[in-house]
Amino acid sequence: MKKLFIASCITISLAISSCSNFLDVTPTNMGDSNTSIQTAADAKVIMNGLMSKMANVAYYGRNFPLYADAKGGDFTIASQGRGYDYLYVFNHSASSNPYSGIWTQGFHTLVQINNLLTNIDKLIAAGSTENFNTYKGQALTARALINFDLVRLYGKPYNMEKSALGIPNVTKVLEYSTQEKRISVEENYKQIVQDLKDAESLLPKSKSDGYFNFFANKALQARVYLYMNDYENSLKSAQEVIDSKVYTLYSNENWVKSWTGMFGTESILELGVYPNEADAGTSSLGAMFRRKGHGSTAILGNFIAADPFLAKLKKDETDVRWGVMAYDEVGTTHLGAVYKYSGSTTLAGDKNSTANSTAVNIKVIRLSEVYLIAAEAALLKSSPDKVLAANYLNAIRQRSPKLDVATSGTITLDMIADERSKELLGEGHRFFDMMRWNKSITFDDDLGNISTTNRQKTIDRTFFKSILPISLDEMNANPAIANQQNTGY
Repeated sequence: MKKLFIASCITISLAISSCSNFLDVTPTNMGDSNTSIQTAADAKVIMNGLMSKMANVAYYGRNFPLYADAKGGDFTIASQGRGYDYLYVFNHSASSNPYSGIWTQGFHTLVQINNLLTNIDKLIAAGSTENFNTYKGQALTARALINFDLVRLYGKPYNMEKSALGIPNVTKVLEYSTQEKRISVEENYKQIVQDLKDAESLLPKSKSDGYFNFFANKALQARVYLYMNDYENSLKSAQEVIDSKVYTLYSNENWVKSWTGMFGTESILELGVYPNEADAGTSSLGAMFRRKGHGSTAILGNFIAADPFLAKLKKDETDVRWGVMAYDEVGTTHLGAVYKYSGSTTLAGDKNSTANSTAVNIKVIRLSEVYLIAAEAALLKSSPDKVLAANYLNAIRQRSPKLDVATSGTITLDMIADERSKELLGEGHRFFDMMRWNKSITFDDDLGNISTTNRQKTIDRTFFKSILPISLDEMNANPAIANQQNTGY
């Protein structure tokens, strides 16, 4: 594998790339990846590969959601040296622990998305009668999601400094020698929104298990607009998903059980993780949050729920979300082990086989999140609708049956923030939420007697390590961004 591609696949044209073989398939002929796509069936094969890459351990299969949970304050570590604790203590530099695998995987996938889109456009221009709409829409939506994820890792929050540097904007197949510079966060978001809007009319409104459909696109729009403080558009997009009734919330009785099955009624976008494909085993996302030694001596108990998070759940001992929590190594009364991505506290997995308890699908967008987005957007829009906000919040808050329902007179952003914390634990949101809310994060270092020299006990988004450094390998491979390193590194 070429070092340049390891550092950044944005500098390589897929036409001459040899580091990934899934796009080298030739479904209808023996040409290379630039000429192999001739039919909609061929495009589907390519999309299968792209979705698999998104489920890879270097991206949604572990690294991306783990980043946001390890840094968000709802998790802590019981001991250092077990792996990935450098996320928790913010031990990053350009040359050490840069966590650059998401950059590489993300841009590698973007290159292949752009190749697919280019070939589809060529075939359409040449008069092809094949219907490529679905696959073009899926590719554009995937490109938007990847760019959104990357700009949150490497750029300052949109509502903090949208003129700050974000990521390179790569929307076409590049020549081998091309060196793309970073552009502003605002320009990145403009591209993200454009891709989402261009894609929405191309996508089906039926369920598409494991793929993007119209409602996954709309849910992602709701999320993106929320990060932009565009609450009107965020609410409108969220309501299109909710009002469609294509997806339904889990009842309290079925919420815990939902983690033992694939593609449930709330799963708007869910990435498949299978035993022989994308399963990281004892290094999987689920394994990161289990009790040490549970299921295998290789399970290290990397992260456990922090005491401040557990205090939120303890406000109602009947909260259904206790059902995915179990005791951790701290003691049998400390329910800090999280089992969402193990299927259940008995390691049921989600594929009817306890032998595959680490091969659990990744829920990228759930309907619960969309309700919480709608609640926040309704509360914060220019003409707040507190009744609507409370109704959306209560649809999720009812999972704590003993808590008082929210009303137009009691609802606050803090109530919504707490509900997001409880509902989306372990799903890769908390750190990004705290940054966009401009809230400080206080870490539960006392539980594991953790001493750190890389951050203070309490940080906020002005801390330079709240965004990742551009890795030294990437700067060496792409000198155009060597002078665009994030401040402080």
